[in-house]
Amino acid sequence: MPTEISTKQAESMKINIKVKDKVVTATLIDSKTTQDFISLLPLTLTLEDYARTEKISYLPKRLSTEDAPPGSDPAVGDIAYYAPWGNLAMYYSDSEYANGLVILGKIDGGIKAFNVPGSVEVAIELVQSQ
Repeated sequence: MPTEISTKQAESMKINIKVKDKVVTATLIDSKTTQDFISLLPLTLTLEDYARTEKISYLPKRLSTEDAPPGSDPAVGDIAYYAPWGNLAMYYSDSEYANGLVILGKIDGGIKAFNVPGSVEVAIELVQSQ
């Protein structure tokens, strides 16, 4: 029997990412890596541009990769954890498959906020359900 995320669980898996004067929402998938990431929130990070494809920042601690796939092929809007470096990545362009890349979720809209030159400061917080 497949497991389904209840509406309440789905709501608790939403995050807000504040970029300058915009707030972008994202939906996280339920995994051990994602749960570990949520335990770090709220977080303020400076995301540096990497390869004109993604914005990355090192996290305060390494996340669990238990039960994670060996790698992933990220798409535009994906939020991922790159285990070999211990960094968070937000993709604003398509990229190739990478070993050690664990997808955490997807930005719901407004990815253009990340497609800017240089670094951006973001504040990430869990959306509290009503």
